[in-house]
Amino acid sequence: MHKPSPRPGVILSGGRSSRMGRPKALLPFGAGRLIDHVAARLAPQVDGIVVNANDAAIDLTGALVVPDLSPDFQGPLAGLQSALAHVVEAHPDASHVAVVTVDSPFFPPDLFDRLAATLEGDDDVALAASGGRMHPVTGLWPTALLPALDAWLAAPPTLRVRAFLEGKVKQVVHFDPVPTAAGMIDPFFNINTPEDLSEALRHLGAASSEERA
Repeated sequence: MHKPSPRPGVILSGGRSSRMGRPKALLPFGAGRLIDHVAARLAPQVDGIVVNANDAAIDLTGALVVPDLSPDFQGPLAGLQSALAHVVEAHPDASHVAVVTVDSPFFPPDLFDRLAATLEGDDDVALAASGGRMHPVTGLWPTALLPALDAWLAAPPTLRVRAFLEGKVKQVVHFDPVPTAAGMIDPFFNINTPEDLSEALRHLGAASSEERA
């Protein structure tokens, strides 16, 4: 097992939120905003948090906000690039960055310990999966991938994360649905639309104290 230390954390929130119609990070969620909920869930698992966002209205107390390096909205890969570039400069001894998206508020409290347990080296990518599907962004991303990512985004053949991951050493960990009083929910349930938000709030209100942590 390779245990990355330190473990910087990143919340990706650089998208346009076009299906939601307003920034997802700023949606009311529980006692605060969606980004506050995600940050509170991520904080015990990492050594500090950085937010990738391209909207000046998005902020997080105690966290640096870094925009994409390119103004062209190149999607999650651009957010990863920005995050990795920041970590390489600010934490040169960090081998991996713990990455979550702002629109997945139910990720497990042991997500990154379980992912780290599968790493065999500094170049491995460890990614979460659920429901038979890999989530190609949520995981531990090696800082060693930054040069390859820079080259990819300089002339991208595609902006699909899965395409960039082809040929990389990947460890994939499956996570089961989690129970709430409102029923089972995928731990990586993704909020993209107002209907998704309503469903997430229903589970949040019914969740146990552990699931609200």
